[in-house]
Amino acid sequence: MRLVFAGTPEVAVPALDTLIASERHEVVAVVTRPDARAGRGRRLVPSPVAQRAEEAGIEVLKPARPREEDFLSRLREIGPDCCPVVAYGALLPRVALDVPPKGWVNLHFSLLPAWRGAAPVQHALLAGDEMSGATTFLIEEGLDSGPVYGVVTEEVRPRDTSGDLLTRLAFAGAGLLAATMDGIEDGSLEAVPQPEEGVSLAPKISVEDARIDWTAPALRVDRVVRACAPAPGAWTVFRGERLKVRSLMPPVADGAEGDGPTPGELRVGKNAVHVGTGSHPVELEWVQPQGKKPMRAADWARGTRIEAGARFDA
Repeated sequence: MRLVFAGTPEVAVPALDTLIASERHEVVAVVTRPDARAGRGRRLVPSPVAQRAEEAGIEVLKPARPREEDFLSRLREIGPDCCPVVAYGALLPRVALDVPPKGWVNLHFSLLPAWRGAAPVQHALLAGDEMSGATTFLIEEGLDSGPVYGVVTEEVRPRDTSGDLLTRLAFAGAGLLAATMDGIEDGSLEAVPQPEEGVSLAPKISVEDARIDWTAPALRVDRVVRACAPAPGAWTVFRGERLKVRSLMPPVADGAEGDGPTPGELRVGKNAVHVGTGSHPVELEWVQPQGKKPMRAADWARGTRIEAGARFDA
């Protein structure tokens, strides 16, 4: 089939690479979000998908909105049979959905109908899911509600961050998307409606959502830190300044009853920094003070000179 691939971030690149390498299909163009400002110089930088497509000599379309007539006109001229999508980042209007005869097929990083929305992997970690995966489905105008072509599963590991899990799903999902394109082309795949039961939503995680509540149990604190890594980054406040908590040591119960730190209270040892939670203490592993690079928590504590009884701000 003639394919127009839609995607934007780095997580979409493995799928694009797999489709470019396919002997059965041709990626004739790529649709991605417009260049965005990045870095200290705030210069315009093309998306990772745009960069990869340009390296491969593939036409790149960057509409500000996919309902723009110039974009729709060019899409019709190209005449794709199908449009695979991975984390494109913009809603597709019906007028665009109607262009390819075999539709737009999305690779979504959850086991639908669970975790429909922009942040499925983060919400899977927040919920403590033991199993995750990826799903290919035919895009409709509803939110990730279209009929399903295929799924691939992936076990969630105890220390997975959202970045870790998403990376594995990007590669596993790339194979699933390619197999879905093959099945659509030869007629061996038929999309099956999603069940009405088990629907859950995964809205984007905001910076405020990533603030650590030290009165929550240690297990919840650990999930927030892992779900928000690498972005937006879990954080707390110390002496009026924001401190990002990059990672924790795996939480274990404190053997001493009644003498542990209270929620948010810091206990600094020679080589370890513990913080009280609503259940038992957690050990900070990597932190990042405001305006500085990530560092070991013990190094941060030595340089900060933390007094007895110091605590993170509520």
